[in-house]
Amino acid sequence: MLLKNASIATMDGSAPYGLIRDGAVVLQGGQIGWAGPLETLPQDLQDGESLDLGGRLVTPGLIDCHTHVVHGGNRAREFEMRLQGASYAEIARAGGGIVSTVAQTRAATEDALISTALPRVDALIAEGVTTLEIKSGYGLDIETELRMLRAARAIARLRPIHVQTSYLGAHAVPAGMDADSYIADICLPALRAAHAEGLVDAVDGFCEGIAFSPAQIRRVFAQARSLGLPVKLHAEQLSNLGGARLAAEFGALSADHLEYAGDDDAAAMAAAGTVAVILPGAFYTLRETQAPPIDAFRRHGVPMALATDCNPGSSPMTSLLLAMNMGATLFRMTPEECLAGITRNAARALGLRDRGIIMAGARADLAIWDVEHPSELAYRIGFNPLWKRVFGGKL
Repeated sequence: MLLKNASIATMDGSAPYGLIRDGAVVLQGGQIGWAGPLETLPQDLQDGESLDLGGRLVTPGLIDCHTHVVHGGNRAREFEMRLQGASYAEIARAGGGIVSTVAQTRAATEDALISTALPRVDALIAEGVTTLEIKSGYGLDIETELRMLRAARAIARLRPIHVQTSYLGAHAVPAGMDADSYIADICLPALRAAHAEGLVDAVDGFCEGIAFSPAQIRRVFAQARSLGLPVKLHAEQLSNLGGARLAAEFGALSADHLEYAGDDDAAAMAAAGTVAVILPGAFYTLRETQAPPIDAFRRHGVPMALATDCNPGSSPMTSLLLAMNMGATLFRMTPEECLAGITRNAARALGLRDRGIIMAGARADLAIWDVEHPSELAYRIGFNPLWKRVFGGKL
């Protein structure tokens, strides 16, 4: 299939957007066979089926590299209580917070987890998402953590989307346990069981005063390393405990949130090749005021990704386009940085080198948009200009 008469944002790192006007893309067996200016298309690729895109914009398929899209229930009542003036402690005493989601997730069957997640996944697919990361972390027991990961794997069989799973057993300390005992008795055994079942692509954790210390996360990361699994980390969201530097020490794929990261953190991440995943949805929902150090990441050359952080508490968001606008408006990321953040750099944050860019040999995952220029994708609010989505070479 030849896609022609298009503007192509290759996102190959060349300035700006790697944009090719009057371009063409050749799809061959689930991969991109060729991409470039139409006038330079080799003769042997000009025959066969073709589709005129009428000048539309083609980008790599979008990648949401940080989500908690599989979970039980919702926290709309908690949202309402906060707006009525209830404090965090009052909400917790009323059964709210992560305890509420853990209880609802434990009570849900695998089929129920899948059926409630699919509408959220469908919303992302409708905006051109072709690769999706899904975390566990709302079970906090062995059985439910495995159930969440099985549900995530099932989504990839039920929808035309690639799913990467992250084991997030070190998300919170369940009621009635201390953190060290939980790590030893539940978190690590669940990780080993999930790995044995082939359910884990990466290992995540939450390094924060309300969650786990760097020393406790280190135990999880050491186990991941022994199993040959890459790591990533929720770090420096509410304070600076050294999580970003710990992630860099372990060569993490990414460190995520990072509102309280500093220049030293950025330098360590740059040296390790760790991606900074920016999550404006949580910043917006929690009405935070400490923004991540975007300038420091630029200065040190840290790749920046963007994601929805779709979760029932702090970021009930299922729009990667909205995440782009928030990244630009709240954090002053450029539209090009935002688009790189949901394509090339998002792929890197998941350890995937075969997507997020339009070039020969890459996966033929594309998004075709009814826009004139790539900057429109970050500019508009609540507007979805997707014309067609290509997944594995199939329109």
